[in-house]
Amino acid sequence: MADFVHLSAAGVSLVLDFRGPSLPAVVHWGEALGDLGPEQLAEVALATEPQPIGFSADTPVRVSIVPEQSAGWLGHPGLAGHRDGTAWSSAFTVSGVDRSAHGVRVRGFDGTAGLELAIEIELHPAGVLRARARLTSTAPGTYWLDHLTLFLPVPSETTELLDFTGHHLRERSPQRTAFTHGLRVRENRTGRTGYDSAYLLCAGTAGFGNRYGRVWGVHTAFSGNSRTVAERNYHGHSALGGGELLLPGEIGLRPGESYTTPWVFAAFGGQGLDSVSERFHSYLRSRPGHPTRPRPVVVNTWEAVYFDHDLGRLTELAKAAATVGAERFVLDDGWFGSRRDDTSGLGDWTVSPDVWPDGLDPLISVVRDLGMEFGLWVEPEMISPDSDLARAHPDWIMATGDRLPPTARAQQVLDLHNPSAWAYLRDRLDALLSDHDIGYLKWDHNRDLVDAGHPASGRAGVHDQTHAVYRLLDELRARHPGVEIESCSSGGGRVDLEILARTDRIWASDCIDAHERVAIQRWTSLLVPLELIGSHVGAPRSHTTHRELPLDMRAGTAIWGHLGIEWDLTRATSEELTRLGEWVALYKEVRSLLHTGTLVHGDVADPAYSLTGVVSESDALFAVTATATSEAYPPGAVALPGLAPDRLYHVRPQPPGDVPDGNAAAWGAALPWCTPAGLRLSGRTLGTAGLRLPVLYPDRVLLIRATPAGEPT
Repeated sequence: MADFVHLSAAGVSLVLDFRGPSLPAVVHWGEALGDLGPEQLAEVALATEPQPIGFSADTPVRVSIVPEQSAGWLGHPGLAGHRDGTAWSSAFTVSGVDRSAHGVRVRGFDGTAGLELAIEIELHPAGVLRARARLTSTAPGTYWLDHLTLFLPVPSETTELLDFTGHHLRERSPQRTAFTHGLRVRENRTGRTGYDSAYLLCAGTAGFGNRYGRVWGVHTAFSGNSRTVAERNYHGHSALGGGELLLPGEIGLRPGESYTTPWVFAAFGGQGLDSVSERFHSYLRSRPGHPTRPRPVVVNTWEAVYFDHDLGRLTELAKAAATVGAERFVLDDGWFGSRRDDTSGLGDWTVSPDVWPDGLDPLISVVRDLGMEFGLWVEPEMISPDSDLARAHPDWIMATGDRLPPTARAQQVLDLHNPSAWAYLRDRLDALLSDHDIGYLKWDHNRDLVDAGHPASGRAGVHDQTHAVYRLLDELRARHPGVEIESCSSGGGRVDLEILARTDRIWASDCIDAHERVAIQRWTSLLVPLELIGSHVGAPRSHTTHRELPLDMRAGTAIWGHLGIEWDLTRATSEELTRLGEWVALYKEVRSLLHTGTLVHGDVADPAYSLTGVVSESDALFAVTATATSEAYPPGAVALPGLAPDRLYHVRPQPPGDVPDGNAAAWGAALPWCTPAGLRLSGRTLGTAGLRLPVLYPDRVLLIRATPAGEPT
């Protein structure tokens, strides 16, 4: 066995120290170290080894990916559990190491505790690191697992933490804290990823921004309860980690049984948050199942008609949708069972004869004849107490013993760990997809899992429920590989890389107020590329905030994602339909750029303005968005990041975005550069001197196009 394993990709190095005999320690995770031989790796380890001062142990404390107290680590343990009060502390010895093209698999054994541990570590060609562990009990009795958390060390220069909080309609709201001594734990107990999950926990150098500073980030890829942690102690150790949050008694391992953690994803970026995002986006786009065809323009019926399903009305809506260039028409909640409002019917996944006496096929035919795909809303994991299914199978409702949880949204949770309930859902959804020409499912999940146990045993069931949902999605995708699925959860309540391994899009938020969406989409895209983020143009007056916004702001924000429309277009004026059609046409023109290029963000000092862009070799599009009035009048300049320094670019406003004249600006003449003729500057100049910002009314978007115009002389 080699003393060191060096994984390197895309400018990132991970060096593991196997000089043991305990689990390997991470010597380095960060910038690439170059092609180092065994002797040089030993020198790196020697150079970075801490001084043995003799606190918890006389020798240097080795902090492995699963830190152990037996090695002298007195911080948050990587493994916690017991077997009838014993085996509470592990001391794994490495029993084998297997190398692969992009990673390593480490096997450890603790004969005293009766445990085996296998750790998988991979470094993707994009520089994204991921790791998971599998724990197996080998001794008599039951080993009750409390948690298994994977840690990755970060250097002491990381003085700030960035993670996220939020709530319904305000998902992924950023918060910064100092990275001080002690343990920072972000726990999610909602039974889904959660609105206020840590999402991507980042540690970085002081004041790191979009384009500057060194940043390390971790993401716990799990759609149930999770824990994400950051820890720093007085002895020079700092680490980020993550894993599943297990409820009491969820995992009891008998001899030969195993538990596998979620994948913990991690990325290092040497040039700010954008460099971290670029790695995650490259990783996701390289997956075999990543959507590659152009993301179709969606019209969703929810904020257009709500529960008012009528073939004539929906036919007119579909015609209006086709007129503006829509390519997918999604029928939302209200098509099944007794579902005339949100108080009944969940679980009865049959087409309502009251609303659809001839079934869904007449509407599907209208949609297909207009050249659009047909999609359908479902919420399979939930059940209404007022439903035929609940009356027939009350024992299928998740509960703790004989105590039902409180209802939320007038619904309970269907226990999918129950084989009969799981098979019922599989068969009903399979029949819907087999019997109808459906190309898309909007898969919703509208409540937290409260007191979510298995009714037959009374045991906690969030872990089982989460994995049962994964199996259900996997089965349906295998049977219907052409059907795309959106992960919706009261908006953006289930956004993680494990659910995205089974879905083609996430719904970022139920709030489609463009003013709010600027921040929601910016921070969602820190992890998820634009083509996977549903972003809709709403009605002039927002359903969720009652804010009224101009169409150009609503559409100019929505194109920065997977564009959709959620507006009763039959009530729009002809001028609005024409203008909306222009935005749809622009989206279709630039979606290949937006969905394959590199996402960039300007570090704009003026809090009233933000700058987002996507850059490729042959094209670039930027959006300057004003969400308030500026303290400066007129405002200053902003750099256009990401352009090739030595390339000459033709830069000009991009219609139909706002043009800063008398319509978009407060007053005054237009900016000298901001004309259809534009100007020609090198990428280096645009990335340093930049462009002067216009005076814009709040909630306006100015689009800027930059295309190569030859090499500068």
